[in-house]
Amino acid sequence: MKEEWYNQKWAIIARHVLAWGFFLSLPFLLHPSYEHRNDEHMNDKQIWGIYMAIYYLELVIIFYLNAWYLIPRLIYKKKILKYVGCILGVFLFMYATRWGFGKTLLHEETMDIKPTILFIFFSLFFILSASTAFQMIVDKMKMERKISARENENLKTELSLLRSQVSPHFMFNVLNNMVSLARKKSDVLEPSLIKLSSLMRYMLYEADEDKVPLEKEMEYLQSYIDLQQQRFGKNVVINVSLDALENHYEIEPMLLIPFVENAFKHGTGLISEAQIDIRLHTSADKLFFSVRNKFNEISEEIKDKTSGIGLSNVKRRLNLLYGDDYVLQIDKKDDWFVVSLQLNLH
Repeated sequence: MKEEWYNQKWAIIARHVLAWGFFLSLPFLLHPSYEHRNDEHMNDKQIWGIYMAIYYLELVIIFYLNAWYLIPRLIYKKKILKYVGCILGVFLFMYATRWGFGKTLLHEETMDIKPTILFIFFSLFFILSASTAFQMIVDKMKMERKISARENENLKTELSLLRSQVSPHFMFNVLNNMVSLARKKSDVLEPSLIKLSSLMRYMLYEADEDKVPLEKEMEYLQSYIDLQQQRFGKNVVINVSLDALENHYEIEPMLLIPFVENAFKHGTGLISEAQIDIRLHTSADKLFFSVRNKFNEISEEIKDKTSGIGLSNVKRRLNLLYGDDYVLQIDKKDDWFVVSLQLNLH
């Protein structure tokens, strides 16, 4: 998956540079004007400006030293005493730098120790707090990305398994159709085999994609329905209407076929005046799909024992792929089994 531009390395470096540029410019932006000061005083201020630049550079180094080294290697490993010792060493180094600078360049005979210690302490405390918060946020974001990537990988694996369940189930039904036609020595066996070949091609080469054109999925459904219609002939009334006005929509492959398989499985056999109605149309970026079939309560229990991967499979896939972007209704009423699916295609 392509990384968002704001998470790319150059964008992260740019944010750091801008943040530090603003932070380091504050002393100069807030620095009073020295236009009316004498030359000797100006020289002292320039020396102090150099010291402050060095001091702020120290803070920058401490920020990343704490974030990239001390926290991962000491805090996260619960080596608290070593961490405290390192911070104390950093504090003493900063104090020694201030003392040496005052002695060598400013020729200070005495240094006011208390305000110097307080100034170094509070600035060090601020930079360490900011550094710690920064690194913990970064680490948390990395962990969340890893968890998300792991969940996506698990999702892909689960979807792949669900698809692999659909294929054998479908093939089992279709091959039964072929056996039935062969026994009847039907003239439609050859065109049926050609249709089966096209279906297998779809399953092998296109069903592995994340999405396929809705038109392809409709062709797949129609071929399957044609094979079933050839098998049952006039024993089952089959009404089909697959009408998608727009051809730019995409859908999860082999998502709709379990509903149709279920209708032929439970809507044929010991059923008087068997009938299956299949409707599909699109409107306003939504797909409306319905399948209904007559069923017989007597034979229902027997068939249910061998139908464990149909509707439960597709419900799971809908939840994984579309979340709240679908509405599925399944009803049994007056000897009719009705499935209605509304799916957001945007």
